[in-house]
Order: sequence, then C-alpha cells, then structure tokens
Amino acid sequence: MPPTTERGCLLIADISGYTGYVVSSPLEYAEDVVADITRDVVERLEPVLRVNKLEGDAAFGYAPDGDLDASMLLDSIEECYFGFRRRIRGIEHSTNCSCNACAKAPGLNLKFVVHHGEFIRRAGARGEELTGHDVILVHRLLKNTASKAFGLRGYALCTEACVNALGIDPGALGMQSHCESYTDVGEVPAWVADLERRWDDERERRRVVVAPEHAAFTVGLTLPVPPSAAWEYLTAPQKRLLWQVQEIEEVDAGGRRCTGTSSVCVDGRAKIYEEILDWRPFDYFTERISLSGVRVTLTTTLEPEGAGTRVVTRGRPAGSGRLIHLTALPRFRRRLQARYERLAALMPAQIPEHKRLPLAPAVAPPA
Repeated sequence: MPPTTERGCLLIADISGYTGYVVSSPLEYAEDVVADITRDVVERLEPVLRVNKLEGDAAFGYAPDGDLDASMLLDSIEECYFGFRRRIRGIEHSTNCSCNACAKAPGLNLKFVVHHGEFIRRAGARGEELTGHDVILVHRLLKNTASKAFGLRGYALCTEACVNALGIDPGALGMQSHCESYTDVGEVPAWVADLERRWDDERERRRVVVAPEHAAFTVGLTLPVPPSAAWEYLTAPQKRLLWQVQEIEEVDAGGRRCTGTSSVCVDGRAKIYEEILDWRPFDYFTERISLSGVRVTLTTTLEPEGAGTRVVTRGRPAGSGRLIHLTALPRFRRRLQARYERLAALMPAQIPEHKRLPLAPAVAPPA
C-alpha cells in the first residue's frame, strides 16, 4: 500500500546562539549544558506534540489534525519558553563557575517555527521519518529574517497556513505580520509572537489563587496522563463536552484561552457563566463560576504524581452569606465531584496512546 498523506502542525524548537556558544566554550561542558537544556525542551513539548527527532540544537515535532487546538499549541510554546528561561536563569544563579560554558549560557535563547501542511510518515533506520514539501519548508524557515526585522531572539514564527488552519486571530494576540521569501519556494506569509515580552509580562502578572487555608471545599482526582494532557481535558471546549457540560460558547482572545476569557455553558436546564481570572499552563488556572445566582471562585492545580497527574480544585464563595455556605456550596461540590468521576472513568478510553503515561520516548534523550 502507498503511504498515507496526513495533515497537521509541524514545529521546530531551536536554541539560538548555539554555534557561537559551543565555539567559545570548553566543548565537553558546553555540550553538557546544551544537552540538559534540550532534554528539558523535549520533555515539555513531548506530551503535546510527537517529538520526531533531535537535530543538533533543535527538536522537531508534529501533531496530526485533531490532536490539539490553537490554545494548546500556543500554551505549549509559551510554557516551553518560560521553562527554558527559568532553566537558563537557574544555571546563571546556581553556579560560581567562571568557565565560558556557564558564564555564556544566559546568552542562549529559544525560537519556534510552526507550519501547517501535509506530510508522510515512514519507517526509517533511526525510527519514524517525516517527508514532504511542508516538512522541508518548516526546516527552511529556521533561516529567517524575523530576528533582524523585529530585534528579537526569543520568538515564535507561525506561518499563515498554521494561523488559518487553527483559527488564530494573530492581530488580537499582538502578533506581528511578517513574510519570508525563498527563490525556490516563493513568499511565505507568517506572523511573529514576541516570547521575550511574554516572559517579562508573565513575571509581573498578578496571581489569583484560592489557597488551601481559604478554601471552603476541595475536590481532587488522579488522571493517568501527563499534566499537559490533563490540562487539555479540563480546559478545551471540545474535550469538556465529553464529561462536563452539554454546550459551550466561548469568547476568547484571538482563538486562545487566557486570563479574561469568558464562557457560557449549558448543563441540562442550567446556564453556567465562567470567567478565567488566572491562567498558568500547565500548572493551574483560576476561574469565577456563576450558577443559579451563586458565584464561586475555583483554583484547579495540576501536579505530576507517579504515572499520572493529581488534579485538585479548591473553591470559595465569591460573595458572602451564611446561606451560600450551608446550601449552595455543598451542592456545587457534589456537582463537581460527580463530573470528575465521569472524567476519570472516561480517560482510559479517550486518551490517545501517545499521551498516556508511561510514555514511550519519541526520541532518545541526549547523552
């Protein structure tokens, strides 16, 4: 049988400044630092995308159509970039070594190139190989002019094909229009997201959480998947329809769920109004829920636990009044507990094999 042509997202995460860093540092130490950083990037991307291979200072992955939506893709890119910056900052602050490998590590940065198109998966000598025009194009886009055009080192370049396929509104997300041109490919319109600015915003953003000591009730469960997959089932509308509510109408920012996103959900005859107050993929989210005149603030945290993820939701009334504590909150807690039990029963049948734990590594980790 001829190979099947598939469509989906193609992504490359590339460590910028790699060549100069290795050339100017003791080789054995520089390679250790880069291998450690690359391993961290792969581990953060792998549950969401299928990491196909390591390519020196870059990781190449993909997601077939239907595997993730715009919000999951953008959340994964930012979470990976934030983790990279925290790792670099940790190297900078945790050592007093004066060798170039340690001293120059803060000069490294991370960029992403994302495209959507066709590809064919083949069995190769070193595992799965992806081939096709769009696979070549996404690799070609690594050599782009976005850094020079916008003065950026940490960024995500998303082609117009990717933006259109996932329904992203790049203008609403503050992305900047860009175009690359190649003699053999022609013009490739794209949009660029400034990840360095997002990192600065993230560090300054106010946190909104229901702390354990302030919670009126707590509900928890353990799911047999990594935090990113659990996050998707807890937050993505199409996944929530499987276990939580019957209808969701979401008002988001440019196709992405984030702080400020509001939703109207229908469950039976009840309408549930939701507003996201804090959004930290894939660690926790806080939302304000209004149901039958009762408003409750919920913080849902996700923590790795053994071969899965421990999900804990803590709630407190958004208003005051003894009646809320005596009648409404117990009903709200029971409702949430019943839906979590439905989710736990649903998970083994619904989660794709590559998103379950333990995960078979898609690539060999760096030595």
